[in-house]
Amino acid sequence: MNVATLTSPTDFILPDWLNECMVQVPQPDASSTDAETDKDEKESSGPSLICRAFCFAYELHEGQFRASGEPYIAHPVAVAGLLRDLGGSPAMIAAGFLHDVVEDTDVTADEIEERFGPEVRQMVEGVTKLSKFNFSSKTERQAENFRRMFLAMAKDIRVIVVKLADRLHNMRTLEHLPDVKRRRIAMETREIFAPLANRLGIGRVKWELEDLAFKYLEPDAYRQMQSLVSEKRGSREDRIAQVTDVLRDRMAQSGIRCVDISGRPKHLYSIYQKMQRQHKEFHEIFDIAAIRIIVESNEECYRALAIVHDAFKPIPGRFKDYIGLPKPNRYQSLHTVVVGNMGRPLEVQIRTLEMHQIAEYGIAAHWKYKESGHSSSKFTASDEKFTWLRQLLEWQNDLKDAQEYLDNIKDNLFDDDVYVFTPQGDVVALARGATSVDFAYRIHTEVGNRCAGARVDGRMVTLDTPLKNGDIVEIITQKNSHPSLDWLNFTVTSGARNRIRQWYKRSHHDENVARGRSMLEKELGKNGLEALLKSEPMAAVAHRCNYHTVEDLLAALGYGEVTLNLVVNRIRDAVKATQTIEVASHDADTLPLPTSHRNLKEVPASNPNHSPIIGVEGLLYHLAGCCNPVPGEAILGVVTMSSRGISIHRQGCHNVENIPGDRLVPVSWNNSDPARSRPQTYPVNIQIEVIDRVGVLKDILSRLTDNNINVRNAQVKTFPDQTAVIDLCIDIRDHTQLERTFTQVRKMSDVLNMRRISQAEDC
Repeated sequence: MNVATLTSPTDFILPDWLNECMVQVPQPDASSTDAETDKDEKESSGPSLICRAFCFAYELHEGQFRASGEPYIAHPVAVAGLLRDLGGSPAMIAAGFLHDVVEDTDVTADEIEERFGPEVRQMVEGVTKLSKFNFSSKTERQAENFRRMFLAMAKDIRVIVVKLADRLHNMRTLEHLPDVKRRRIAMETREIFAPLANRLGIGRVKWELEDLAFKYLEPDAYRQMQSLVSEKRGSREDRIAQVTDVLRDRMAQSGIRCVDISGRPKHLYSIYQKMQRQHKEFHEIFDIAAIRIIVESNEECYRALAIVHDAFKPIPGRFKDYIGLPKPNRYQSLHTVVVGNMGRPLEVQIRTLEMHQIAEYGIAAHWKYKESGHSSSKFTASDEKFTWLRQLLEWQNDLKDAQEYLDNIKDNLFDDDVYVFTPQGDVVALARGATSVDFAYRIHTEVGNRCAGARVDGRMVTLDTPLKNGDIVEIITQKNSHPSLDWLNFTVTSGARNRIRQWYKRSHHDENVARGRSMLEKELGKNGLEALLKSEPMAAVAHRCNYHTVEDLLAALGYGEVTLNLVVNRIRDAVKATQTIEVASHDADTLPLPTSHRNLKEVPASNPNHSPIIGVEGLLYHLAGCCNPVPGEAILGVVTMSSRGISIHRQGCHNVENIPGDRLVPVSWNNSDPARSRPQTYPVNIQIEVIDRVGVLKDILSRLTDNNINVRNAQVKTFPDQTAVIDLCIDIRDHTQLERTFTQVRKMSDVLNMRRISQAEDC
């Protein structure tokens, strides 16, 4: 399509910046040959690349419409505009126009490279979803999408900036989709993409994504926050104006030139989070807005801080120096909270203009504010500022389970770090609650594997001691030391936990292979098993499960990294597809049940997707009353000796420790069960040791009520001159809610200890 003759749909108007770009592009001479035109396009300038990408996307998306009814081309144009606002290079803006063409049209990545070059191809491929591949579940599809995206980010970090622009525009137009799809996309945005924007330091994108997700996930709370913030806007702006006038005058008297000093309202979701976290009402939250002071140099930041503390009374313990100790996303600023001139606390942020640009644009500030103009330089996982991305890449290939992989992404992305020092003074950022073992593995895998002890601030501590901000940590190593599986009980970082598992798998490889082979033998029978393990379908099964060889798959099965049910189902699919191999003298469609299952009472057949437990389809089962498993926890089935079928226990339940292996059934929660979208609770027994005082039970019950936790039963045991014990039975939706409840109750000053309790059950 010739740029000069382009006409847009009647209901879509090109933005001014794109019209200006088109005017800059010289049109080819009519006398030029096709070869000369191709050469000119290959050597095209930035505006030419942008316009050619737009024209190509326009042609491919012509006749396509979004759910809102507007022409589809409006979406890539909006994405390209966002990338332009972030200072993206012509290649980035071109990728914004083209980010959907490989997924939604017949154009291939090779054609993208031929027309626009390898740089554009790489970004488009990184953003493209795996919609043309088949996966067994939405969770597996989502996990593979993120694996691919993070690998592309490792080659060029601009991939995720393009993806964030794509997600931001989709969130801005989310109201046109069905409610179920809106909530799914909003939840993914809150859990993955907003934290990603935060990790990249792109504050303006992170805040808008969080507020938009808040709008669709909790609409009532969102509207309430809008109303509350709007009602108090006038008095808040007056108070901030008075404080800024005072500070501006004091700065001028001290010879500090303020580039800017202004009030900044906090975003709705951040205010709401604070209210939930601190259990406060809106009128009890004082720092709804913050004053931002922008000066010219680091030295002036600290001088300005002294003036703020001299003009207003600082609140102890509320000062943070992110200039001397930047956040992992490179955010730098001085934060302090003072009592303003109306007796109300007020947050003040002090930074330089460069720090402000990084706080707003993050990694994009590098190319947006280069004096030499737009920079097209790439950023890869080898850059020091992306250590978090390297950590993601280091363990992502070791996590084969899709749900575990997604959970680890979420844990790794959230920015809740503690900063500690090596004996040489280097800063190491770790997740909140990290221990010396987490620190050791962050330094080096071998340091973790040889860890024998730790000193914190010069004194010996146990390896499970949580580290605090400012701790100086020294790891003591010994040649004959090795990891212990007990470390998994207190390590919190994904890197440490995965390296511990890797060491265990390597050191017990033969044992795990033998155990995996034995498990398949019990499930499928001996006859034909050896031939199956050496067959092409079995190699395909190993590859489908992300293992290089069948032996690796057997080791993973023996270790528990994959479930027996998953492997057997994949074998059934592979054998059925080839129709060439029979397993244990049975037809490929009817793999036998293990011996211990054959006498179980069957229940009427139903859709397996509607069962909350995977692995017991068509069989009678019940949740064990001894350990009360809840969704999200690792579970194990036990064939009972009674007529109650299979009993579902938490893994590690003491009642299954001595159960023979042939009575154990690998099971898991069905995350795709439609019933999970309806409220369903499970009883959990907990025991809390507290300081004996009047009203302590009432305070705990109030905390549970605030979190919508129903209490089925409560019993208090008191002893003279000793602590009291409270036994509760509460209703829980899933493991995440249980962990959150434990965290919040443990924060209470009177709570000394809290644990789940089990009862005896006849298996």
